Amino acid sequence: MSMASERFSRWHDALQHQYETRPAAPAYSDRAGLCWSWADLDRAVSDLTQALSQAGVCATDRVLLLAENSAEAIATLFACSRLGAVVIPFNARQTAPEVEKIINHATPAAVVITSAISAEAEAHAARLGAQPIRGAFGVLSLLQAATDPDPDLTDVACILYTTGTTGDPKGVMLTHSNLLFGGRASAELRHMSPDDLVYGALPITHVFGLASIVTACAIAGAHVRLEARFSAEKLYNALQDGVSLLSAVPQMHALLMQYVKERGLTDLNSPALRYVSSGGAPLDPDWKRKAEAFYRVALQNGYGMTETTAGICATDNDLGDPDISTGPPLPGVSVRIEGDQDTGGDIYTSGPHIMQGYFRNPVATEEALREGWLKTGDIGRFDAQGHLHILGRSKELIIHGGFNVYPPEVEAALSEHPKVIQAAVIGHVVKGDEKVIAVCQVAPGDQPDEEDLRGFVASRLAGYKRPSAYIFASELPAAPTGKILKHKLRQAFASHLAGIERET
Repeated sequence: MSMASERFSRWHDALQHQYETRPAAPAYSDRAGLCWSWADLDRAVSDLTQALSQAGVCATDRVLLLAENSAEAIATLFACSRLGAVVIPFNARQTAPEVEKIINHATPAAVVITSAISAEAEAHAARLGAQPIRGAFGVLSLLQAATDPDPDLTDVACILYTTGTTGDPKGVMLTHSNLLFGGRASAELRHMSPDDLVYGALPITHVFGLASIVTACAIAGAHVRLEARFSAEKLYNALQDGVSLLSAVPQMHALLMQYVKERGLTDLNSPALRYVSSGGAPLDPDWKRKAEAFYRVALQNGYGMTETTAGICATDNDLGDPDISTGPPLPGVSVRIEGDQDTGGDIYTSGPHIMQGYFRNPVATEEALREGWLKTGDIGRFDAQGHLHILGRSKELIIHGGFNVYPPEVEAALSEHPKVIQAAVIGHVVKGDEKVIAVCQVAPGDQPDEEDLRGFVASRLAGYKRPSAYIFASELPAAPTGKILKHKLRQAFASHLAGIERET
């Protein structure tokens, strides 16, 4: 890793460094034939910086970016940084009411839309009356509004609105220092170099893709293969075509394995692949062994959240290491447990990865941040090696028969079953007790026998942890990252839950 990255003070300094030292090297490409060098990206950013400035965007103004993964979106991120504006990346697949909610709260001076990339983005542009603009960045749509600079945002690079466990969005303010620290930590952990080809399907409108892909690759000079929409087929083809680093969430891994299985293959056989990580759910030992046999490389795990610029802990294990923790804290990051160290307590973290706060929400900021420490809302414990194990979200804890049930443990056991692609576990109050309900994603026409599944789980979980009822579906409500949205499960399967109540 170049020591030059230590001297970066603003987000776009990473781009500037690559342009000055390696202008002709590949920066971003996609399967549609686009291939931008760092010089191409710099020209695109320069053109867009000028267009935004002419539209009246000033330093500390907010710019809402409605986007799918694309070179145009990358150019917008860095153009806002050059202007000193605060970019608000928001996935174009969100509905019109969700977009309006963000516009009303953030009052952006401009809305930039990757309208040429998807039908959803094009529909947002038409509905908002955004006008097309063209330049070295390609084609975008731009909506101007009145400027509303905020001097309190001088150090803020972006605001990411999180869904949260309740569905109410909160704007996480990440500074330039936050993003540079997170990107550098990701690049160093993955031993990134300019020789790497990184798969970019994780949405850059979410912190994992923004920090661990966009920022990390700009710092390391790695080449990113952009994918606007995830599909197992596209990922499989990319892994046969030179991709060396794959950072993904469990749903992506599960769907890829299912795709390969349906093709009659037992493993991936990707010659260039050297690094694979999974985030967003605890690892099960059997599933990890299966994944490593599939990829033929070590499966790394990690733990982070939007409020911590993605990373808190991560592993750097060898192939075959039985460690299923999220690893030790990243260099420079502190983690403490308040409560029972053996059975689990509340996780707090502090360090240069911590957000500045929630935009225009001092009450939520004060609840989350105390004297430099962030209360994550997760429950965990350290093992003898100092590695952190995540037991679950404190708000998702199920109390069944007086016993604590942590959904991730049950989900991990269910996901071991060969016919379960992934699972989500929720609590449902029935007659004074909280029942454990499992919602399982299965392939169409390949649903497991429920009694067989109950027997499978019985050998892996204590009686009080076993689901009282099962719901099978071909897909589960999820964010663009692949993260299952548990607050939407109850709405999506309300009739099933009502049936469970009647049977109880």
